[in-house]
Amino acid sequence: MDRTLRGAGVSHGVAIGAARHMGTAVLEPPARQITTDEIPREQQRARQASDAVAADLTARGNLAGGEAQGVLEAQAMMAQDPELLADVERRVAVGSTAERAVFDAFAAYRALLAGAGEYLAGRVADLDDVRNRMVARLLGVPMPGVPDSDEPFVLIARDLAPADTALLDPTLVLGFVTEEGGPTSHSAILARALGVPAVVALPGATRLPEGTVIGVDGSTGEVVVGPDAGERAELLRSAEERKAAVEAARGPGATSDGHKVPLLANVGGPGDVPAALEAGAEGVGLFRTEFLFLDDGGREPSVREQTAAYRQVLEAFPEGRVVVRVLDAGADKPLDFLTPGDEPNPALGVRGLRSLLSHPEVLRNQLLALAKAAEGLPVYLEVMAPMVADRADARAFAEVCREAGLLAKAGVMVELPSAALRARSVLQEVEFLSLGTNDLAQYTFAADRQLGSVSRFQDPWQPALLDLVALSAEAAAAEGKSCGVCGEAASDPMLACVLAGLGVTSLSMGASALPYVRARLAKHTLAQCERAAAAARATESAEEARTAARAVLSGE
Repeated sequence: MDRTLRGAGVSHGVAIGAARHMGTAVLEPPARQITTDEIPREQQRARQASDAVAADLTARGNLAGGEAQGVLEAQAMMAQDPELLADVERRVAVGSTAERAVFDAFAAYRALLAGAGEYLAGRVADLDDVRNRMVARLLGVPMPGVPDSDEPFVLIARDLAPADTALLDPTLVLGFVTEEGGPTSHSAILARALGVPAVVALPGATRLPEGTVIGVDGSTGEVVVGPDAGERAELLRSAEERKAAVEAARGPGATSDGHKVPLLANVGGPGDVPAALEAGAEGVGLFRTEFLFLDDGGREPSVREQTAAYRQVLEAFPEGRVVVRVLDAGADKPLDFLTPGDEPNPALGVRGLRSLLSHPEVLRNQLLALAKAAEGLPVYLEVMAPMVADRADARAFAEVCREAGLLAKAGVMVELPSAALRARSVLQEVEFLSLGTNDLAQYTFAADRQLGSVSRFQDPWQPALLDLVALSAEAAAAEGKSCGVCGEAASDPMLACVLAGLGVTSLSMGASALPYVRARLAKHTLAQCERAAAAARATESAEEARTAARAVLSGE
């Protein structure tokens, strides 16, 4: 095994300690045919396991509080999902034991999620954890979890379930490394909330020997196996330098020579606002309104309910810019009242704006709620549509906004290569572009971001993806309009510099990344950022692009 490994750094900081592995996963229960007389008892056992696991997850959420509580409550809902439980009972009715029925029913649902797109595929680890807890309870065996230890350690796992991540003791678990997962997985989100250094998507992580001392850099994604005294000192020195730079960086986002790059926050609702304000967000670059619908049992919230939620976010940023993405439903975020249930490939079907144009009353209600929410507030409201393919899509959205009497700039998300390639045409209809790099990468390379076998295409440093960003930014500059980035790419401090060099006019990210991006931008001139961008685009792979940009920005 190489001594220096690289994954995706998802939570800043450095941890040095002995590697300890997560407990073994629950074994697959044996297939045993039960008698007809046993069916009622086995169905009852399954229901009891479901109730017990849901109650335990809810209790863990109450104990953890904050963002973790919402994640664990969502898991508790998985444990009591009516369709899943109905499938379990059907399997028991034809002769499966409760534990085998749970295992098989969850496996079938898991396959659906894994192929449904980024948002739901990212919940596979959550589903696996619920399955493991139910099967363990039914088998009467201990639930695998964080190892007991008297000494602090670095936790190694294939993936981490929210129930384990949420209650990690940062004084004991110095950091963690997982073989799977990504920047948007719940384990990554909770690691950032806990302030625990973390690296995910590290190939071969589970082969790290138990007890081996490793150094984990949650900023760069590097894991050093058996670091010597010099390497330990270098890891800690780099971490201290980054921390000092972060603490020193204040005010609006800008390069060292004063070129402004507004730094905005991605939020899913009012609950995300305090962290954004604390991190110094200059506004909101992506308000994901779909969570209001998804968190409300998949029904359409009333105009009054929507207005109240939107106003809380708008009020928090007086004189600031708030960019609201209208409902992004379909594919990985299906809604029963809106989404077709029989599409062979939902990711390439009726989703985003396509779905809203098929149900214009839903879009009109949302725009009406936004108009009411903004009344009397000194906020710069902007509204954008997801999944826009061309000028016709952009025109249709802009027309609906005008018809609704919404006093806000209308824009579109660039998530499809067609929109990037024809960005100047699209900008004849709308006022701004916002690049969703997660979906743009997925559609550019035809590679699901949750699928490990095509992971090299999911790297935002891919030169082809940078080319599409450059095309969009150049088109916006030519039209005198703005072009921001609101995907995960914006939260990588070094890549943020490259994006600024490509001509991107604002960056939006999770609140925890804002101080790091602000500090990194403040170290470099716009000319350096432009040279780094050019160097990255001149390469042939993501790793080469990263190395080329680092050489320019470090002066090597």
